[in-house]
Amino acid sequence: MLKELAQEKWSGKINSINIGATKEEGGSRTSVVKIGGQATLPFIFNDGDIPHRPVIAAEVWDIAPNDWSSTLNSELEDVYSDPVSWSKKLIDEFKVDLICLKLQGAHPDLGDRTPTQEVKLVKDIISNVGVPLIVIGCGDDSKDNLILPACTEATKGEKCLFGSAVQDNYKTLVAACQADGHNIIAESPIDINIAKQLNILIHEMGFGLDKIVINPTVGALGYGLEYAYSIMERARLAALTGDKMVAQPFICFSGPEAWRAKEAKASIEEHPEWGKELERGVIWEVLTSATFLQSGADILVMRHPKAISTVKGYITKLMEIK
Repeated sequence: MLKELAQEKWSGKINSINIGATKEEGGSRTSVVKIGGQATLPFIFNDGDIPHRPVIAAEVWDIAPNDWSSTLNSELEDVYSDPVSWSKKLIDEFKVDLICLKLQGAHPDLGDRTPTQEVKLVKDIISNVGVPLIVIGCGDDSKDNLILPACTEATKGEKCLFGSAVQDNYKTLVAACQADGHNIIAESPIDINIAKQLNILIHEMGFGLDKIVINPTVGALGYGLEYAYSIMERARLAALTGDKMVAQPFICFSGPEAWRAKEAKASIEEHPEWGKELERGVIWEVLTSATFLQSGADILVMRHPKAISTVKGYITKLMEIK
């Protein structure tokens, strides 16, 4: 005799967010990415609605990376010198949903690129690709407060996702995104209380909760991943039980985190017992990404094309379960 599956009843749901705007919406994107809206835990279709599938953003830098693994370089170094070509390669060949442009070259120690230079690059990418754009600063607060508002103004109407707002430096970016109609990434250091407080601070400036994406600053496989997973799970449970201040979608930088791990980037000469670099590195990124999908990731920022293809297939199979 078949028994019915037990069902959990939730009172809350995750906010839905649109990234990108078509011509009819005041932008120029050929596609719009919709995330969030879940009324249940990840991939438990029996308990509630999951209207949108997780999506993948490919990480692109404004400068050629100087510390990436040789395995990554062998796949991408032919386009490092041209971020537009880099973006188009990942869109055309690997069908990523978004481009995540990191303005690393604006850092005072890594080129000190000017707001004018970064605005030109952002406009070039907007003009040459049709998917929505995520723009991330260089990590230096003073410089980000110069370059990011210039970029939000240059992309007004495109409804991009800009980051990152942090507890000690959020007001400038929030005001810029509010003025120019963009979404924002709220970054917190693997702490649900700080994540909630930052969302409250951003919202108190008049910024809509339905335009915030949480970056919980995850770790890689084997590097604190379990703790990051538990923080995301706690936030999702709180949201589903009615806490609107943590009811935002998640963005997880699984690619950058995975490729920081020595197990992903060490050469076979250093550790012959670990096996070939390509297989090892891709597996590290795939497993890190797959784990965070299960904890509620809505956007994965990834690096290696083979890992991107593998995780896209995994997402498709998960969404077919329903």
